[in-house]
Amino acid sequence: MFKCEKRQKVGNEFFIKSIGDGTAEKRRTTFFRVGISLGILSAHFGGTRILDQKPHTLDMGKDYYKILGLASGANEDEIKKAYRKMALKYHPDKNKDANAEDKFKEIAEAYDVLSDPKKRAVYDQYGEEGLKTGGGSTGNTGSSFHYTFHGDPHATFASFFGGSNPFDIFFGSSRSRMSNGFDHEDMDINEDEDDLFGGFGRFGFSGVNGFHKRHQDQLHSRRKVQDPPVVHELKVSLEEIYHGCTKRMKITRRRLNPDGRTVRTEDKILNVVIKKGWKEGTKITFPKEGDATSENIPADIVFLLKDKPHALFKRDGSNIVYTAKITLKEALCGCTVNIPTIDGRVIPLPCSDVIKPGAVKRLRGEGLPFPKVPNQRGDLIVEFQVRFPDRIPQPTRELLKQHLPCS
Repeated sequence: MFKCEKRQKVGNEFFIKSIGDGTAEKRRTTFFRVGISLGILSAHFGGTRILDQKPHTLDMGKDYYKILGLASGANEDEIKKAYRKMALKYHPDKNKDANAEDKFKEIAEAYDVLSDPKKRAVYDQYGEEGLKTGGGSTGNTGSSFHYTFHGDPHATFASFFGGSNPFDIFFGSSRSRMSNGFDHEDMDINEDEDDLFGGFGRFGFSGVNGFHKRHQDQLHSRRKVQDPPVVHELKVSLEEIYHGCTKRMKITRRRLNPDGRTVRTEDKILNVVIKKGWKEGTKITFPKEGDATSENIPADIVFLLKDKPHALFKRDGSNIVYTAKITLKEALCGCTVNIPTIDGRVIPLPCSDVIKPGAVKRLRGEGLPFPKVPNQRGDLIVEFQVRFPDRIPQPTRELLKQHLPCS
């Protein structure tokens, strides 16, 4: 690092007379100033004495490149990328290590220096001590360049992400977590070394400094609260569930005018697509289609499916139930029952055995489509209801007593 014309030991001191060009002279100036402050150098006769009282190693200070995981020749984009990765990794709202706060501040300091061409030039030439003790010169004026990091690392972090802390938007920072009752530790956050944003990958960061425009929009509107969902029951027949259908629903709502303050009333048609086999209670959501004002985020419009009562069938999930009413004679002597289906056909169901009240027979694959496998269907369940006569003539009773078994 230094060139010496002469090195001579006198007692327990070394005397050095230095030579070199202007750059070397600047380096010697810093070296000597630091050395004197450490007690290992003293000025003597236009040269320099090195006190040989204790062994010392000259420390050039923090390695800002190493802190950010960079090579010394890193360009501006690489510095930004490294800061994003390290700052997100060690942010105290996410990293619970005891030294995370100190590491986070150190990362901010490294970025503050390396992202500033003037500071970086001084640091590259004189190191941290030269940067902070005035080893560099600002130009031909000869005035010294002094640097001390007094910044708030959280402010640096927020400024990097467009003026606000992204943790505050999606999780709530440690400083605001108590007020909103939400702790981001409950979130499932995956860290990926190849992902610049670590646990933020799921939110779709991209764009300037890795922060997507739509999330910047959220920064400006984060004080708005979305209205609760507006839920409408939508009744559908079993035939509509069987075939699938689209219903056109007209809503009337208030919307903002271009001036951003006044509102107008308008009608809109929403096409509600109902797929085969969808179950009662299924919700179909149209995001932010509700009333809009300058003070709110429009509510979601939600349609909640409800089954219409059917003349022939009851629904049981993907199965449908049909009640077949037969006489006592048919129950005892056998019969063939014609069973209607949901698609309009009729299936003859022969019954040769005695049919007890409440007996059940199942027609496989004659029910409603399965929601997740619409080419497959549930069953048509036939429940038998035996109609008993109100009265039986006495002669008939006697015959029944003779022919019906006792047990």
